[in-house]
Amino acid sequence: MILPEGFRGAAFSQAADGDASQPQVRAGIASQLEVGTEWADARQVHGRVVIEAIAPGRLGEADGLFTRVAGLPVFVRTADCVPVILEGENSAAVVHAGWRGMAAGVISAARRAMEAAGAAPLRAAIGPSIGPCCYAVGPEVRKVFEGFLVSTRNGEPGIDLWAAAAAQAEGLVQWSARLCTSCDAGFFSHRAGSAARQLAVAWLPDAERVSA
Repeated sequence: MILPEGFRGAAFSQAADGDASQPQVRAGIASQLEVGTEWADARQVHGRVVIEAIAPGRLGEADGLFTRVAGLPVFVRTADCVPVILEGENSAAVVHAGWRGMAAGVISAARRAMEAAGAAPLRAAIGPSIGPCCYAVGPEVRKVFEGFLVSTRNGEPGIDLWAAAAAQAEGLVQWSARLCTSCDAGFFSHRAGSAARQLAVAWLPDAERVSA
């Protein structure tokens, strides 16, 4: 597990932690993190919808979840897309940001949803995902990310999703794993043909008392 420095309740899993799409693996991760096993998630659709979680379970279609409920973990699954955790004084959020969601501003949407609920984020953790070293894309994607164009390590046209995520988290204290799921053997990668998933999970520790 990767635990971002300076965060109270945030973790990113690795391949060694198992396939996070499996409930038994998440139960083991919950034990390791010393959190409850009842988590909230959503059906990820590569969009910009953000849902507030007030109870565990599958909450609908969304690519961002935040909670003000102490002891309620929220999570997303990734295998090349960018996982982002946002943390405020009385809130915790997770965001699944592939290129479509990033282009739609899903991280910014999560920030706005938290702010509207009186739970503005202060910190952002950008987890492992496909890096600028490996993310080769076609002209239709590069056109959307003109400020984040790069050449991959193979000299192909690509984009830097880490920089795009950091831009949407501008103004927050930021931590970034800067680990590529495609070329680092420690992660599952969709582009490498894996059907398994990592997870990003965020929670407010039980000791925290949040206002409604």
